[in-house]
Amino acid sequence: MRNKKGFTLIEVLLVIVIIAILAGIVIIAVNPGRQISQANNTQRSSDVKAILDAVHQFAVESRGVMPDAITEAATTIGSGDGQIDICTDLVPTYITAMPADPTSDGAGYTDCDTYDTGYQISIDADNRVTVSAPSAELEETISITR
Repeated sequence: MRNKKGFTLIEVLLVIVIIAILAGIVIIAVNPGRQISQANNTQRSSDVKAILDAVHQFAVESRGVMPDAITEAATTIGSGDGQIDICTDLVPTYITAMPADPTSDGAGYTDCDTYDTGYQISIDADNRVTVSAPSAELEETISITR
């Protein structure tokens, strides 16, 4: 009698199938698309807070006067037509650079002459400023009012 050592083809295939099933379960549990969306929303929340803090610091040093460009209608912060340009009021004194939406595809901030943050800003009758991220993912609302 010969003493055979090793695995049979069926045993090897069974192990491969089990590993494939476990890998599929892990990929579904981790859900990389959702993880990326959550990371983008975290960055948006941080950016919205940074812009609002910079506007607040501007107002404090200007004795309560907000940047003139901010209106009651929620408008995108940027240098293009129909956008609110507050870059020269804030950069570099109150914020080092204007933050841009993480999914802006390179259309974010380069300098105060040409930029588009993707974030919106407005002011109400009580001088309360709201900064929001309209392109938030996962049906999340990102908006801060102060």
